[in-house]
Amino acid sequence: LPRSLHHLHSRLDFFFPPSSFSPFLSQPALSLSSSNQMATQGQVITCKAAVAWEPNKPLVIEDVQVAPPQAGEVRIKILFTALCHTDAYTWSGKDPEGLFPCILGHEAAGIVESVGEGVTEVQPGDHVIPCYQAECKECKFCKSGKTNLCGKVRSATGVGVMMNDRKSRFSVNGKPIYHLMGTSTFSQYTVVHDVSVAKIDPAAPLNKVCLLGCGVPTGLGAVWNTAKVEAGSIVAIFGLGTVGLAVAEGAKAAGASRIIGIDIDPKKFDTAKNFGVTEFVNPKDHEKPIQQVLVDLTDGGVDYSFECIGNVSVMRAALECCHKGWGTSVIVGVAASGQEISTRPFQLVTGRVWKGTAFGGFKSRSQVPWLVEKYLKKVKQAKIVLALYYVHGNIQ
Repeated sequence: LPRSLHHLHSRLDFFFPPSSFSPFLSQPALSLSSSNQMATQGQVITCKAAVAWEPNKPLVIEDVQVAPPQAGEVRIKILFTALCHTDAYTWSGKDPEGLFPCILGHEAAGIVESVGEGVTEVQPGDHVIPCYQAECKECKFCKSGKTNLCGKVRSATGVGVMMNDRKSRFSVNGKPIYHLMGTSTFSQYTVVHDVSVAKIDPAAPLNKVCLLGCGVPTGLGAVWNTAKVEAGSIVAIFGLGTVGLAVAEGAKAAGASRIIGIDIDPKKFDTAKNFGVTEFVNPKDHEKPIQQVLVDLTDGGVDYSFECIGNVSVMRAALECCHKGWGTSVIVGVAASGQEISTRPFQLVTGRVWKGTAFGGFKSRSQVPWLVEKYLKKVKQAKIVLALYYVHGNIQ
């Protein structure tokens, strides 16, 4: 499997029995020389992939057949992939779009092996990040200038197939295996739509920038694009996982004066300091509702809050801890299917704003390369400290 799974081994026990997974870790990564590319282009590739045959059952390392890309598609050799909580959410069976059997994974980086007819923006050998959030630049959404959502391939990726023929490119002994989110990066090779591929600088270390496929941009963009946090603002972050840490880093770069981290696990607090969190609140240490605790701590409420958990009760608390008249709360976490949010209408009538964000408002093909350059050049706002997320992932 992609090599970064070595670094995430401690987190993969959640999915794999160690006895079944560990032997595979010792296998060498596949080569992608020009001669290998020529030999595989247009051919079915058999490779290793982690298949989720059923919800809540351990993933199984299988020999998977990956069909060649059709028109408008790209086949990528995945070199590094990270593990996002959304993968666990789908695996749990709670995701209404989770179809089984499937190949999970949506936060990765690799090299283009071959392209289908009509693909012009990437070619074999390009370094790329597959993006679950497409950007066709042609649909109603892309042309609106108001959103980073894209409608071109959503009807296919939402049901685990490719747009061209409404079929999967993965199979095991002739049995189709569904795609996940149009990416399916828990495989040595995957096929994605060309509108879901961000070409990046080949100088970028793929084992680090794979994190720019989901969690880090989601947190940074929630601050920079969705909330547009100003210097001097007071920010509250509910949930100090990877996305919450990215929110903290974005808030620090934006010049927030106070960044308050809220989590029930105090072991996360020392790590969060490295990302800019200035103070911490553990709801378990207080009898009052957490929103009232924060209102009391901040002379009326925070300027911006970010819910990075996916808990609808916490979403309400995040809104209600905002300052009357101007406070904005951004929902970043994904709640379970069927969950609903609620608050008293008076909270909104008196000036608070409730927003949501997907992929932090970043346009994937246009702006992921910019994030990579920002990481490489370390310019303008504080650098994107991907190495710290890497370490954070290792210790969870």
